[in-house]
Amino acid sequence: MNRRDCLALMGASSLVLAGCASTAPAMGTGDLGVIVARSTGTLAVVNTSQRKLLGLVPGLGDLSHASVVFSRDARHAFVFGRDGALTKVDLLTQRIVGRVMQAGNSIGGAISADGSLVVAQNYTPGGIKAFDTTTLELVADVPAEFEPGRLSRVVGLVDLPGRRFAYSLFDADAIWITDLSNPARPVTTKLPNIGRQPYDALVTPNGRHYIAGLFGEDGLAMVDLWEEKPQVRRILAGYGRGQEPLPVYKMPHLRGWAVAGRRAYLPAIGRHEVLVVDTDTWQEVGRIPVAGQPVFVMARPDGRQVWVNFSVPDYHRVQVIDTTTQKIVRTLEPGKAVLHMEFTPRGESVWISSRDDHRVSVIDTQTFATQATMTIDSPSGIFFTSRAARVGF
Repeated sequence: MNRRDCLALMGASSLVLAGCASTAPAMGTGDLGVIVARSTGTLAVVNTSQRKLLGLVPGLGDLSHASVVFSRDARHAFVFGRDGALTKVDLLTQRIVGRVMQAGNSIGGAISADGSLVVAQNYTPGGIKAFDTTTLELVADVPAEFEPGRLSRVVGLVDLPGRRFAYSLFDADAIWITDLSNPARPVTTKLPNIGRQPYDALVTPNGRHYIAGLFGEDGLAMVDLWEEKPQVRRILAGYGRGQEPLPVYKMPHLRGWAVAGRRAYLPAIGRHEVLVVDTDTWQEVGRIPVAGQPVFVMARPDGRQVWVNFSVPDYHRVQVIDTTTQKIVRTLEPGKAVLHMEFTPRGESVWISSRDDHRVSVIDTQTFATQATMTIDSPSGIFFTSRAARVGF
C-alpha cells in the first residue's frame, strides 16, 4: 500500500469514528443517578453535579417499594419493582433495554462483585433468582424452602466478595449465604435460629460482617463472613422497645451506609433513638434521642455526620447528628413525607425526596442551605451511580 492509499484509508477511518462520536451521548455516567417516581411507575434520570433532571423513563410498573443497583460501568440501572419485575435501564439513552417479570412480589436485589449477576429477593414466591446482567436470562433459582412446601419471604439481600450473596428469611428465622460461583450449581450455607423475624440487614463496608435486624425480639443477629464456618452471634440483646412497646408505623432500614469510621448507627425498633455501636467489639456505646422513630440512618461518606429521617407522624423532619459530639446539630423540614436520602459521592450535598410535596431537595451538608429543588411526581428512592463501586449497595 502506498502513502496516498494509507492517507486515504486514515481519512475514511477518521470520518467513521467522527460519525460514531457524533451519535454517542456527550456525558459520562459518574454524575448520574435515578429517582423513583413511585405513583407513575417512572424513573427520573438526574445529573448530580448540575443538579438537574435529564429525563424520564416510564413503564416500570409498580414501584411502591422499588430499589436499584447499577452495573460496574455505571451505565445501566437494574430496577426491582414490587410487582416482581426486573427492569434494565440505559442511563445514557434513558430507555428500557431489558425487562422480565420474574416473581409475584419482590422488594429488592443486589449485583455481584464482578458485575455478571443481578439477583432479586422475592416475597412471592419466596427465594432468590439470579440473572445474567447482559441478557437478563435466568441462570439460578434458589427457593427459600425452610419446611416441606413452605417458602419464606426473603429480606436483607446483600452482595459479598465473589459471586456470593447473604440474605435473611423473615418467616424462617434464618440467614442463608449462597455461593453462585457456578450458577448452575448454587451452594447455600444455612444458619437457622438466628432470632425472630429478621426484617432487613447490612454488610459492613469491608464485606466482613452481615447484621440482620430482628423485628420479633430485641437485638440483632451478626455473622462473621471471614470465618471458615460462619456462626451467628447475637448483639445488642435487650436494647428494648421501651418500657411500653410503641407501634411501628414503618419498618426501619439497615444498610452499610450506617457505618461511620469504627461506629455503626442503627435505628432502634419502636424507640425514638439511634443506637451507636462500636464495630470492633460490637457493643453498644451510646444512644442518641431523636425526633421520632428512625427509618433511614445514613452516614455522610466522610463519617462526620449522620442524617436520620422518620416514620409518621414525624416524617416531615430530618435530623443531623455530629459524630464527633454524638449530638443533634440541625433539624430540617424539607417537605411532607420524607422517604429517602442520598449523598453525592463525596458528601458535599444530600438529596432528599418529599413524596407528598412532589419535591426533591438538594441540601448543602456544611451550611444546610437548599441548593436546588426539582418537581418529581411522588418521589421516593434516590440512587446514585457511585453505589456501583460499593459493597452491599
